[in-house]
Amino acid sequence: MFTLVRSRLRTAAFALSAVAALAFAGTAGTAASATTGAAAAPAPAKQGPTSVAYVEVNNNSMRNVGKYTLANGGGNVFDVAVIFAANINYDTGKKAAYLHFNENVQRVLDNAATEIRPLQQKGIKVVLSVLGNHQGAGFANFPSQQAASAFAKTLSDTVAKYGLDGIDFDDEYAEYGNNGTGQPNDSSFVHLVTALRANMPNKIISLYNIGPAASRLSYGGVDISSKFDYAWNPYYGTWQVPRVALPKSKLSPAAVEIGRTAQSTAAGLARRTVSEGYGVYLTYNLDGANRSADVSAFTRELYGSDAVYTP
Repeated sequence: MFTLVRSRLRTAAFALSAVAALAFAGTAGTAASATTGAAAAPAPAKQGPTSVAYVEVNNNSMRNVGKYTLANGGGNVFDVAVIFAANINYDTGKKAAYLHFNENVQRVLDNAATEIRPLQQKGIKVVLSVLGNHQGAGFANFPSQQAASAFAKTLSDTVAKYGLDGIDFDDEYAEYGNNGTGQPNDSSFVHLVTALRANMPNKIISLYNIGPAASRLSYGGVDISSKFDYAWNPYYGTWQVPRVALPKSKLSPAAVEIGRTAQSTAAGLARRTVSEGYGVYLTYNLDGANRSADVSAFTRELYGSDAVYTP
C-alpha cells in the first residue's frame, strides 16, 4: 500500500537550539572550516542512478548508510546520505528565523569524525536537511532579500563548519502565519537559493519537492531550478516526476520508505527509473537493522546486483 504522507517523528520542538553562532539574527563571525580527515577513497565504479538515503537521526546512526555495498563490484549502494533534520525556527523576540539543531542532530554534527567522515571517506556525500518546525518560519516567507541572504549565510557557514557536502530543503511543517509570521511570498525562496548557491557553488543543494517553496521557483525573471543538484518525489511508494526544470539525470520520480514500501513496489519503481532514463532513486528511513532484502529489491534493478550488509 502506498505511503502518501511521511511518518517522520518530530521531537525538535523539545530539543536543544543550534549554537548561537549559527543563529539567523546572530552576531557571530564566519564559522571555521572543518577538516575532513583523510581524502575520500574512490569508491569502486558503479553504473546506474544516484541512490539517496535519508536517515532519521533521532533514532538511527548515519553510519548505517555506509554498511551497504553491491555484491557485484563492491561499490557503495548509497551515494548521498541525508541527515534528517535540522529546523528553521522562529525567534518571536527578534522576529527572525534561525537555524535550530535538536540534540540528536547536534550530536551527529559534533561527532562528525565518527558519524560523517567515514561515509565521506567511502565517497558518500553527506548533506543536511532543513525542515519547518510549526513556528511559522519557512523558506517561502522571508520578508526581504536581506533576510533570505542572511539565512543562506547561516546555512553555508554550517556546511563549512561541520565539513558537510550540502543542504537539502524540505518545506514541510512550517505552519506559515504562526507567531505572526507572513504567508508565503514569491520572492523568498528565489532569494534564499540564489544566495546559497553563490555562497557554495560546488556543494549540493537538493529539493524535497513539497510545500509552498517548491511551487515558487521563479521571481523577477530569475528561475532557480538550475541551481539545484537534485529534486525528488516526496511521497513514498509512488512515482511522481518533480516539476522542476532539471534534466532527468537529476530527478527522482521514485520514492520508497525502506522497510515499509513493499519490495515488489520498490523493485518496480527502480525498474521504471532505469527504463525511463531517470538518474536518481530516493529512499527514506534507513535504520540499523539488516535491510539487505529490502535494499536488494531495488539494487537488482538499478545496478544488476544484490546488496550486501556489513555490520
